[in-house]
Amino acid sequence: MKRAADAGTSVILRHWREAVPNDRLAHLVKDATRALIRALQMRLAEHGVSFGHWTFLRILWERDGLTQRELSEQAGVMEPTTSSALRAMERLGYLERRQAADNRKNAYVHLTPRGRALKGRLVPLAEEVNRLAVAGVPADDVARTRATLLAIIENLARDEAGADSSRRMPATRSLGRLLAGAGRARPRRKAR
Repeated sequence: MKRAADAGTSVILRHWREAVPNDRLAHLVKDATRALIRALQMRLAEHGVSFGHWTFLRILWERDGLTQRELSEQAGVMEPTTSSALRAMERLGYLERRQAADNRKNAYVHLTPRGRALKGRLVPLAEEVNRLAVAGVPADDVARTRATLLAIIENLARDEAGADSSRRMPATRSLGRLLAGAGRARPRRKAR
């Protein structure tokens, strides 16, 4: 079945070709990522799986039995987001949380047979999106792009590791308090 052109992705493409062809690399990477995610989301939806659940399934297919904190770190999301997703995934029968006999503090997340079985249906969808994304792009260019993106990630990781504490990314609660405090510091003016 041929898919209809996605208006959101078409708008992004037109933006890059016509409006700001030389905009910052960060914006281009963000928009390319958004297009990849949308393409995968469309396919996952046909199987009743959300992109958020895909993220955690993909991690657990590689390493089952992680804690919620480890999953949050690997997925790059805050723990409350992970907690909500895990509750929903438990209700769907994709995973279960277990406590180790010697460590009652942490619950470990394990895939159920149903969650493991999704890998055979969903991974080919991601592989299809990747093939579509690089269709017509020479293999050498794909390899150079991968090397460049990895270098960008390494450079930014090194910058983050070397940053003083005032420039580190705060936890969600800390950020919320900072923003709430900033809001009180500058009262809004009423519109006249």
